[in-house]
Amino acid sequence: MTTEQKKTIDDMDYESMLRLWRNAPSGHTLFQGGTGAYYAKVMSEKRDQIGNDAHVAASKSIGWNG
Repeated sequence: MTTEQKKTIDDMDYESMLRLWRNAPSGHTLFQGGTGAYYAKVMSEKRDQIGNDAHVAASKSIGWNG
C-alpha cells in the first residue's frame, strides 16, 4: 500500500467508502491485497463508529434498499 492510498482511505468518510465499495469496478486498486484488507478494516471501524442508523441512512443515500 502506498502512502497516498492509505491517506485516501483514512480521509474518506463512511458513506464515500460504502459508495466505492458497492460501485467500483472489479479489480479496483483500493480493494487489492494489503490495501484491500486495510480498506475493509477501516470501513468496518468507521461503520462501528457511526452506528446502525447512520449506516442505513448512508445505504439509502446511495440507492441501496436491501
